[in-house]
Amino acid sequence: MKTSTTKTVVVTGGGSGIGLAIAQKFVAAGWQTIIVGRDAQKLAAAKEGMGELCQTISADLSDLTAIPELVKSLGEQFGPIDALVNNAGINMKKEFLDVTDTDFQTILTTNVSAVFTLSREVVKLMLQQGGGSIINISSMASQYGIPKVIAYTASKSAIEGMTRAMAVELSPKGIRVNCIAPGFIATDMSAKALNNDPERKAKVMGRTPMGVMGKPSDIGEAALFLASDAAGYITGVVLPVDGGNSIGF
Repeated sequence: MKTSTTKTVVVTGGGSGIGLAIAQKFVAAGWQTIIVGRDAQKLAAAKEGMGELCQTISADLSDLTAIPELVKSLGEQFGPIDALVNNAGINMKKEFLDVTDTDFQTILTTNVSAVFTLSREVVKLMLQQGGGSIINISSMASQYGIPKVIAYTASKSAIEGMTRAMAVELSPKGIRVNCIAPGFIATDMSAKALNNDPERKAKVMGRTPMGVMGKPSDIGEAALFLASDAAGYITGVVLPVDGGNSIGF
């Protein structure tokens, strides 16, 4: 049950995988958690597992023109938004030469433009209430070159640059902006990608010093920390949560 001291977080792509794990951590810590996603059924199932502190909003964030109205209604319905986790994202595995302009633009619209538009509108609310925290989700694809994911790589590199630019501009106004770069996390999406590509899987494990894939909850813990007062003097960082993958040999 939300009280006057309960903080509120919005998690995009919160119905499954890493987004769901992030939402679960916030709920467990007593935050009112609003999960936004396209699949209403998935959202309903997620809410069932999290109870009263979880609310769901079904929306397609690639429709940029609908975002201002969406955020306005979030503010009216749930009050101040203390944190925003921009987790929603899509990937596409294709040879470089086979990627069409439409393919490339589709990934950028969801992974970059929607993050920008949603953040801009939420920041308007955060400025009215005197501050907040934004957490973007990047990827190992932005740390080094991974073949066959050119659009995804471009989008996640953009997210890291945006994080730093947003932090410099918004932190003086009381809004901290940080980013998490997950390593290889055991989700349905990654399992599908790696199990169909034994060579890539061997490469992933071979360069991860901790020798195991991460759990979605590892990303949830990092997001909760960055949104909390414990991270009150942290802004503009890109935090790899990757078992050492980004520094592995």
